[in-house]
Amino acid sequence: MFNTFIVQPVINLLVLIYALLPGHNFGVAIILFTVVVRLLMWPLVKKQLHHAKAMRELQPELKRIKKEAKGDRQKESTMTMALYKEKEINPFSSIGLLIVQIPILIALYSGISKIIKDPHALLDYAYPFVEKIGNLPELAANIDSFDATLFGFVDLTKAALVPNGGGIYWPAMILVIGSAVTQYYQSKQLMPSDKDSRKLRDILKDAGSGKQADQSEVNNAVGRSTRFFIPAMIFIFTVNLPSALSLYWLTSGLVAIIQQNRVLGREEKVLEDSVNKKPTAKQRASKAIEAEVVVKKPKSKSAAKKKKQAKKKGRK
Repeated sequence: MFNTFIVQPVINLLVLIYALLPGHNFGVAIILFTVVVRLLMWPLVKKQLHHAKAMRELQPELKRIKKEAKGDRQKESTMTMALYKEKEINPFSSIGLLIVQIPILIALYSGISKIIKDPHALLDYAYPFVEKIGNLPELAANIDSFDATLFGFVDLTKAALVPNGGGIYWPAMILVIGSAVTQYYQSKQLMPSDKDSRKLRDILKDAGSGKQADQSEVNNAVGRSTRFFIPAMIFIFTVNLPSALSLYWLTSGLVAIIQQNRVLGREEKVLEDSVNKKPTAKQRASKAIEAEVVVKKPKSKSAAKKKKQAKKKGRK
C-alpha cells in the first residue's frame, strides 16, 4: 500500500518531469521535482512555520510565567497551558504536521534511490499513460540513454566517498557539504534568539553540582544543539549514498530557507512598512483636528463675557 499510494505517485511525478524536460537531464529533473514537491507541501509547511513563529513570540511571556511561578512546576505548567489556550496555540500541532510529512520524505528517498540503483525503475513504476510521454518510449528501447548527471558534470550515481579506498569524489562532496550547510541555516531560522540563554554543558555542570535544572531551559538548550546535530547527521548519512540524494537535500534546504524567510520575516516587514509609510491627506487632517482639540483650552467665563461686551461696542 505504501508503494502503491505514496512511492509510485512520487516516482511518476519525477519521471514525468524528466520525460518532458528539454535535454532530459536527471539532475535538473530532481531540482524541479524538489521545488514542485515543496510547493505542494506549502500548506502544511506554512502552518508549521506559523506555529514556530507563534512559539518564538511567546518566549517573553513564558519567561514572565517562569519568574512568577518561582520554581512551582505545577503553577508554571498551569499558567503556560492557560497562555497557550488564550493565544489559541496547540504546542503539539507541529508533531502532527511532521508525522504527515515523514511518509512523503521517505517516498522521495525511496523513489530517487530506486531510479539511481536501476534506471529501469523509471519504466517499471511508470503509469501506462506516462510511459508514452516525452522520450520514455526511446528510453524503453535504449535504457543506456538515461542521463544520470547534473549538467553533465556530476555523476549522480556516485557517492562522495568512493568505496574500497577510492578517495573522494569532490563534485558529490560539494553537494553533501552544501546540503549540511543549508540544513544548519534552515534550523537556525526557526530557533528563537535569546542572549540570556545558557549552553547545555553549563546547565549539566550546574546539575552535577546539585543545582536543580529547569526543564524549559534544558529543552531550549537541546533545541539549539540540533542546529549542529541534524546537519552533522545529514553529512554522515549522505556521504556514502548516491549524490542524487544530496542534490535533493540541497535543493529542498534552499527552498525551505526561502519559504521560512517569507513567513517568519513577513511580520518584521509589515512593522517596518507601517512605520515608514507616509500618512494620507485624510489621516493628516484627522491628526490635525485631534491635535487642535487636545491643545486648545476651554475659555474662562470672564474671557467669554469680555468678548461678548466687545461685540456689543462694535455694533454701537
